[in-house]
Amino acid sequence: MSVRQISVFLESRPGHLRRVLDAFEEAQVSVRGYSASDTGDYGIVRFIVDAPERALAVLRDMGAAARIGDVLCVRLNDEPGELARVMGVMADCGINVTYSYSLISTYIALSVEDIGRAEELLASEPVELVGQDALAAPLARNEGRRDA
Repeated sequence: MSVRQISVFLESRPGHLRRVLDAFEEAQVSVRGYSASDTGDYGIVRFIVDAPERALAVLRDMGAAARIGDVLCVRLNDEPGELARVMGVMADCGINVTYSYSLISTYIALSVEDIGRAEELLASEPVELVGQDALAAPLARNEGRRDA
């Protein structure tokens, strides 16, 4: 069970990220999480949104260099040591996490080489994977639900 992530290449200048976020708002796209990485004059911004195809269309209409891909999304319990526990499960399964970032609430996105294999390995582990449909639902409906 994966979620769609949008990666966009943006010039590192004041207002460029805001233009994207304003365009998302106008298109009624809700950002559920993001990560921004600086690479000098340009940066890579990754977004998890409720409507990834619509967000990608917005970015392409803006002329932005963007792509869409899959990442795992895991719900964490809100307790000390939970991130360490989940990363330990990933390590014990031999899954290398190439990057991760936090989303709304206690979700994290994890980029791994083989999502299908990771999903198979995690199916019998104490890790709750989250699908795109859970991110599309309003937050109030997801909070506190283990089956979202």
